[in-house]
Amino acid sequence: MQQVLFDQDVQPRIEPQQALQTDDSAAILRFAAEALDADIAAVLVTLVEIRGGAARALGAQMVVRADGRYCGYVSGGCVEAAAAYEALEVMASGKDRLVSYGEGSPYLDIVLPCGGGITLLFHRLRAAQPLHQVLESLAQRNPATLCYLPSFQRLTRVDAAQPTGWQDDAFMMRYQPNTRIVVYGRSVEAQATASIAQAAGYDVQSGDEVKAQAIDAFTAVILLYHDLDRELPALLAALRSTPFYIGALGSQRTHVRRAEKLLTLGFSPSQIARIKAPIGIFAQARDARTLALSIIADVAAARLEAVD
Repeated sequence: MQQVLFDQDVQPRIEPQQALQTDDSAAILRFAAEALDADIAAVLVTLVEIRGGAARALGAQMVVRADGRYCGYVSGGCVEAAAAYEALEVMASGKDRLVSYGEGSPYLDIVLPCGGGITLLFHRLRAAQPLHQVLESLAQRNPATLCYLPSFQRLTRVDAAQPTGWQDDAFMMRYQPNTRIVVYGRSVEAQATASIAQAAGYDVQSGDEVKAQAIDAFTAVILLYHDLDRELPALLAALRSTPFYIGALGSQRTHVRRAEKLLTLGFSPSQIARIKAPIGIFAQARDARTLALSIIADVAAARLEAVD
């Protein structure tokens, strides 16, 4: 695709305004789909190249509507307004384009704090169906992939699981379901952990009666009991499922007793090794709020590792 620069002589008169602050991919796609369903034109802006450092990961997106309202992030906030103007020009021209910012960019007045450079793909959305298909998959707790074909300026949903990035002449965008955090227990630690997880935007389910069906590969299971016998049913459900994280409250001595019990129940050492115990990243956490922060930070790190 040939790179096109923004033409200041045909700058849109509409003043872009941020509609909502979010970097949640489902919220961004929903914002776009709702615009198209209401016959409002929209441009999907995607981060497709990183040179040096960048504030966002490859595949980060924002959406700009014809009325100037936009949401999403493709940088740390230093490029979004300029990208919104560029998107309005794409709507006026009807032609998709690639534009560079930061290092290697013709826009000398736009400097990225990280010192690197990024390339953004501006695609005028032609149909809402691919967006709705992805949103439906995510609602059903399944990953989904969109494929952009520059030669056709077309966005399609593909069934194959592909990582985000360029593949030959197509750019793949991989979407994952929202991380779910299942917190077992009715302790003060459990209440604090559920509260912080909700504030962080996770899908949170808590209590002693959370069903094993709620546990999938995009789920973290957190066991916050002070009694190994009460913990056991939930722990067995977690070990028999595929969560990316299992963490349990208790000291190293407590975990030795836990492991001995699991061995007698037929679990192998490698299965038991899936359990993070003591839970969290702060070894000396004693109060509920500090422990909750420790746990959620540990889950976030584990999720990044699982995605990578």
